[in-house]
Amino acid sequence: QVQLVESGGGLVQPGGSLRLSCAASGSIFSINAMGWYRQAPGKQRELVAIITRGGSTNYADFVKGRFTISRDNAGNTVYLQMNSLKPEDTAVYYCNAVWVVTTDGRYPMDYWGEGTLVTVSS
Repeated sequence: QVQLVESGGGLVQPGGSLRLSCAASGSIFSINAMGWYRQAPGKQRELVAIITRGGSTNYADFVKGRFTISRDNAGNTVYLQMNSLKPEDTAVYYCNAVWVVTTDGRYPMDYWGEGTLVTVSS
């Protein structure tokens, strides 16, 4: 079984910063990529940023220059440094692990965390 646990959300004023973390645990052999998505009230879930096993990154246009995604050397923890936060960044942020190969012989699949709430408000 694979679990993703997010942390670091909270309330921050406009222009402030937050750092989200997501730790993957379980019988993991490898993770192809890890990403962050967000879902604001009444809106669909959207990609924020993704980082591959090789370190390549991709960002949504609305966070370029403000957010930075990174991962640890083991590749099982991903971070999202969020700077210059805006009220429109308010959302539940979800961690996603793409094509997770496990040591128990299960077919590789994607996993999601339960989300962490980020509220940007004065």
